[in-house]
Amino acid sequence: MAKRKEDEVKPGAPAWQSTFADLMNLLLCFFVLLFSMSTVDAQKFEMIAASFNQTFSIFSAGATAIGDGVLISNGVSQLNELDQYINSTGKMDTGETVSEDVASAQAELEKAQLEESEELAEKIEEALEENNLDKDIDIEFTAQYVQLTLKGSLLFDSGSVELKEAALPVLDQVGAILERYAQSTIEIEGHTDNVPMSGAKYSNNDELSSGRALSVFNYMMQTTGLNPATVKHSGRGEYVPVADNSTPEGRTMNRRVEIKIYNSLSSY
Repeated sequence: MAKRKEDEVKPGAPAWQSTFADLMNLLLCFFVLLFSMSTVDAQKFEMIAASFNQTFSIFSAGATAIGDGVLISNGVSQLNELDQYINSTGKMDTGETVSEDVASAQAELEKAQLEESEELAEKIEEALEENNLDKDIDIEFTAQYVQLTLKGSLLFDSGSVELKEAALPVLDQVGAILERYAQSTIEIEGHTDNVPMSGAKYSNNDELSSGRALSVFNYMMQTTGLNPATVKHSGRGEYVPVADNSTPEGRTMNRRVEIKIYNSLSSY
């Protein structure tokens, strides 16, 4: 039985397609030419613009884009009402919606942080009392950390950054407490009063406070097994007083070293 021979496919497009394409190009050029010679009816254009204005509120009189339109239709003078509008829609300034679940989770986290700090503060306070250091070291806590405050007169002579010999046993006990209880970042801050430096090695209180914080840091690194990567030190100078610098007592309280022990849930 003879086999059917397949039809040969001629290369290129059929001839009628070329003729049709030429016709379409001519029609396109014809209508473009007609449009280029036409004129715009200004009255009809204004009517179309007014229609868009009432429908989409994108022109000067629009008043339906947000609520009743007071924020947009009245112009820039109403921008002070933006915060009130955002709050009424349950959104933050960044545009993120704050759900009740997120707010509840944040409250629970803060509560857990505070409870952990309080528990840590109680343990450290017991350790200080056992070593008779509770009179020399004040203890406070927040949701982020437990703070130990050491008096500057206990650690240093006036205008000096060298630790007193009498202060070393105290710092040894503090170091043992840090090794036992610190689970996160530790921050050592030096503070001074506002009396200007004169005739001392350091020219200002910023340098003095930084030097004192560094001295405590170095001693802790030499006598404890704390990881240096988790211990920070900084000088805050005279800028964070806790008492009135106009009295001798207040200046004494402001000369201090603070050690902050951040809890494991801290966002720091």
